[in-house]
Amino acid sequence: MKLLWSKFSPMFRRFLISYLVILMIPQIAGYASYRASIEAARTSSIENSLKSLNLGKEIIERNLLQVEAFTRQLAINQDLHRLIADPKPLDVYNVYGIGKMQRSLSMYSSTNEYLSHFFIFIPNYNVIITPTTVYYRPEHYYAANAMEGMTFKQWNENILKKPHFNEIIPLQNYKREISSNVLANVPAITFLQSLPLNSFNKPQATIGVLIDEDEMANLTQHIVDQYGGWTLVRDAEGRIIFSRGIEQAEAQRLAQSYEPDSNEVQRAEDGRLLLSIHSDRNGWSYMAGIPEKALMTKADGIKQVTLAFTLATLLVGLAFGLILAYRNSAPIYKLLSAFREQISEPSDKKRNEYDFLASHIHHLIANNQTLENALNEQIPLLRDGFIKRLLTGEFYTLQELEAISSQTHILIQNSQGITGLLKVNGYASLDSEETIQELSVAKLIIRQIITEWNANVLMTDWGTDQIAFICPVTETPLDTAAHHYESELGRLTELIYKDYRISTTIGTGAVYEVWNDVGRSFDEAKQAVEYAIHMGADQLVKFEDTLKEHEMYYYPIESEQRLLNTIKAGEMEEAIRILDQLFVRNFEERELSYEMVQQFIMELKGTYLKLDEPKMKHNDSFNDEYKSGVASIQVTDSLTALRGKFKWLTEEMCKEVLRKRSSTHADTVQEITRYIENNYSDANLTICRISEHMGKSEKFISQLFKEHTGENLSDYVERVRINAASELLLESGQTIDEIALTTGYNSAHSFRRAFKRVRGISPSVFRKMDNQSG
Repeated sequence: MKLLWSKFSPMFRRFLISYLVILMIPQIAGYASYRASIEAARTSSIENSLKSLNLGKEIIERNLLQVEAFTRQLAINQDLHRLIADPKPLDVYNVYGIGKMQRSLSMYSSTNEYLSHFFIFIPNYNVIITPTTVYYRPEHYYAANAMEGMTFKQWNENILKKPHFNEIIPLQNYKREISSNVLANVPAITFLQSLPLNSFNKPQATIGVLIDEDEMANLTQHIVDQYGGWTLVRDAEGRIIFSRGIEQAEAQRLAQSYEPDSNEVQRAEDGRLLLSIHSDRNGWSYMAGIPEKALMTKADGIKQVTLAFTLATLLVGLAFGLILAYRNSAPIYKLLSAFREQISEPSDKKRNEYDFLASHIHHLIANNQTLENALNEQIPLLRDGFIKRLLTGEFYTLQELEAISSQTHILIQNSQGITGLLKVNGYASLDSEETIQELSVAKLIIRQIITEWNANVLMTDWGTDQIAFICPVTETPLDTAAHHYESELGRLTELIYKDYRISTTIGTGAVYEVWNDVGRSFDEAKQAVEYAIHMGADQLVKFEDTLKEHEMYYYPIESEQRLLNTIKAGEMEEAIRILDQLFVRNFEERELSYEMVQQFIMELKGTYLKLDEPKMKHNDSFNDEYKSGVASIQVTDSLTALRGKFKWLTEEMCKEVLRKRSSTHADTVQEITRYIENNYSDANLTICRISEHMGKSEKFISQLFKEHTGENLSDYVERVRINAASELLLESGQTIDEIALTTGYNSAHSFRRAFKRVRGISPSVFRKMDNQSG
């Protein structure tokens, strides 16, 4: 168990212990509630037993009171009084009077169970009358109801002739005739009363009531039947009145050792509870011995339900604890593993995981803040570089534009606007430091004024005395909004001159509608400035106002470079847009001579021939087809034919570039997989190491691998390692710890977790399953 526990990470163990501690709190409360329930059930059972015992006591005493009441009724019975007090009649036996008395007694036997056997001894006639017959000789009655351990003479002297007052003889056996000449031992309690009630020395009659033990004991029999215990009633002198469920010797011992003043509930040595009730009326003690286990029948039910519920709760709680411990510790453990892979810590320096993470995260945050501050210092330079690339048309994809704009904190809100170039006039010679500083101050003032006018304008220095700017336009229609902005820029030149005596010239290009067209618009702005300088203008000049040389074709070097770069990047739509723009400028906006058309077409063909350089490494079949396509272009072709042929060349070259790029990427992915398969056993094999080997960024190789395989690079590394580990598990006798180290895992625990995540079972189970199938 200790070995199994040690295989879990310390982080997992801490989380699990915390959840178990929380789980034990309600369990402890439940145990306290269980103990209270057990005690309540025990107390309830004892109270019920005492109530039952007390009920039996009350019924017995009530019946005894009825017996006493019976004797008092006989004391005033006139017929009986005549028999015991009047002189004898002529009839010596007084058959009529005695018979009448006997008949009147028969009705009493049906009023009380205790009066089913009783007799009246009348010394005046020396007879014993019972509810069923008359014994004219006491010897005859004694023969049918002999008391065990007592002769007739003793019985006659002690029972019949001796005075009694509510006297009870404890349990004795009687030899009672139950049928003709058949006697049986019948245990009974004898109640004796002399008449008249105030007779002390010589009673005139004696009443004896023989109460069968069963008649009394049945009132407490249910305690014996229900709990398997015993009951015992003793008188004030310690003599047993009756008992049930207990040996006579044991009953005698308990009767003698019982103290009437003792508690109602005592614990006996044999695991029983001794319940007792003392009667203040006659001094009797009613006792019951009940096995404590029998009293706990209800408590046992509670115990079983509580135990089952507790076990179920523990199991469910433990399962949830394991799940939550893994769920909460896994991210921290991964973070810890990532830190330890990159940071080597001395083996003698043992620290808590949280301290380790806290210190290194603090260090990481500090380094990040330092780096962020350094980058913030470079943001102005980055912004200038971004704006310059935008003006020169060096962005060929919108994704690249958005990525770099986010790094420079420049929001690209819309894709249309105008560009311009502002020249500060009057600084032809920059041969002194004072002049340069003055010019810098002038440009700073101009930039501030433009920013106050429109904070969305992007500006950068263009040369020593020029400022290039991009003015996004959000209003519609675009042409109307552009004219408004141009008039505002004209107003700003007047304001700058009026307030600061700085003369400026602004040239603006035609509006652009897509970001990739900013370079074209800026080329036009430069031409407008050059035209303004040539004409000596010191105001805003629009490109459309410049003198157009219709005899010259339009194909600036910037447009050629953009066309080449977009085709080499495989951006088909952008390349076709630039091509269409060239045809519009030369054939719709200009009226070229035949010679100029020839020269333009020849230069455009030369541009497309540059795409067939050896370094492009096109296959021979494509090169031949492409060269044939370029050669087929003739100046004499119609404008539609020329457009179609150049468009076809553009599309084919872009498709070839994309195909080559895909093939190159596939080779790169294959090289990555080969490197992983050859180095998976290295525990330091990470995406960072792979990117260093490939000479490319981590983001690039991760995205490239995902695009070509549909699988994350880290998942592939893990799968290669697990496949190798599976072979070792099946074919080698190495231990799991050895296999973990062989396949590039820092610990057996991380290996087991990775194996179960990939295979769904643990390494040991995987090995056993193979052995069983073999």
